[in-house]
Amino acid sequence: MKTLAINVKERENVGKTNTRALRNQGNVPCVLYGGEKQVTFYAHENDFRKLVYTPDTFVVELDIDGTVTKAIMQDIQFHPVTDKILHIDFLEVFDNKAITVSIPVNLNGTPIGVKNGGNLMFRRSKIITKGLVANLPNSIELNIEHLNIGMFTYIKDITVEGCELIAPGNSVVVGVKTARTVVEEEVEEEVEEGAEGDAPSEGAEAPSAE
Repeated sequence: MKTLAINVKERENVGKTNTRALRNQGNVPCVLYGGEKQVTFYAHENDFRKLVYTPDTFVVELDIDGTVTKAIMQDIQFHPVTDKILHIDFLEVFDNKAITVSIPVNLNGTPIGVKNGGNLMFRRSKIITKGLVANLPNSIELNIEHLNIGMFTYIKDITVEGCELIAPGNSVVVGVKTARTVVEEEVEEEVEEGAEGDAPSEGAEAPSAE
């Protein structure tokens, strides 16, 4: 997985007054848990932009006053009006302990079905994946060139060595479905052909009313 280094400072006080003061200065209060002890710290909101505003998933190397700890972002809170980052929870990770994270899915190629008029249906842009940090990929790469109209790739079709995908095997990741306009045109053609076939030929006698 990709790594991102962030320098942070441990908090001396954790009361509401201190939290409000940190936010007024543009800082984000954070908590690190999962290790021997829970650690509270903060950093300026700009230091978290590469972590938060991206589809990528990172192992974060938190430099807390000179001590580096590996962690992943577990939860984040935004202000309901301004969308400013209010708080971030981090989970400490270890090389010998599996973690669960959302890995982005990258689609490679243009499906045959799309070239033939179908619509691409991308259901899962991220897949929850469990594994050791060393085994977790930066992204899950899917070649979709072979997909024709009506064909789909399911969770059960994807293998990530050394990892487990946490989703039902029959869940659709990506596929190609028939374009609605194509279906409507086909229906209209069938209706027109049926109407022409139902019309009596010239000189044909009308059915008896007996």
